[in-house]
Amino acid sequence: MSKKHPVMVVTGSSGAGTTTVKRALEHIFTREKLTAAVIEGDSFHSLNRAEYKEAIKKADALGNKHLSHFGPEANHFDALADLFKTYGRTGGGKRRYYIHSDEEAGQLNARLGSKLKAGEFTPWEDLPTPTDMLFYEGLHGLVKTDKVNMPQHVDLGVGVVPVVNLEWIQKIQRDASERGYSADVIVDTILRRMPDYVNYITPQFSETDINFQRVPMVDTSNPFIARDIPTPDESMVVIRFRDPKGVDFPYLLNMIHDSFMSRRNNLVVPGGKMGMAMEVILEPIIYKMVEQSKKA
Repeated sequence: MSKKHPVMVVTGSSGAGTTTVKRALEHIFTREKLTAAVIEGDSFHSLNRAEYKEAIKKADALGNKHLSHFGPEANHFDALADLFKTYGRTGGGKRRYYIHSDEEAGQLNARLGSKLKAGEFTPWEDLPTPTDMLFYEGLHGLVKTDKVNMPQHVDLGVGVVPVVNLEWIQKIQRDASERGYSADVIVDTILRRMPDYVNYITPQFSETDINFQRVPMVDTSNPFIARDIPTPDESMVVIRFRDPKGVDFPYLLNMIHDSFMSRRNNLVVPGGKMGMAMEVILEPIIYKMVEQSKKA
């Protein structure tokens, strides 16, 4: 951790709601006039799209049915941990981008004068300086193994995670509608990821300072036959604070209507108010963190 160059991490799997967090934080950064060095989690994959497909084929041929983007074989955990450490010490470091689509490729090629394609990485480049903080959003911001310990370099860790059946429904619907995958292919991907999900994704939510977990208020008992993704208005969000000391719960209950406390460190809010809750909760924390960095 670093008081002078704070590192903030938002971790959660695809479709978990990290985009909502990112939008809420952009509002906070704008209001507080803060400049953040933004790191996208996908940029620390160790394989581009073509390499990953080839690695899957080779792993399958060797009987390894569990190689996935969730695990260490397909990610630079060490490089990400080093970035957090370096930024905390110096306020600098290096980043790159993973190109998700042809549209992104066009934008980045125009800026870099390159000919990169979707599924490839841009070259590593220095972070902009100076910045007020580093902001990471992705799958692996709080990974802790026998080789890396990201949480020790993070000043504020936020988890965004739906209950697992809702996560599966979101993946199934997205992969079927946007990518044209068959049901068998989607189920195979879920099964392939499961060991890495259990070993590298789930444990991170014991390292977070604040967790936002969306819970549907409709039946999701069989996610493989669900026709629709439960909407925010059909959900509640359970917000868990690791350390409730200093949290002004009466203020939060007053600010976020229809909210209530389910445990001494758990606040429950309507799903449609998750973005608002994030701003109300996180803005004073970020403000304090940056003010302390200026004094350090």
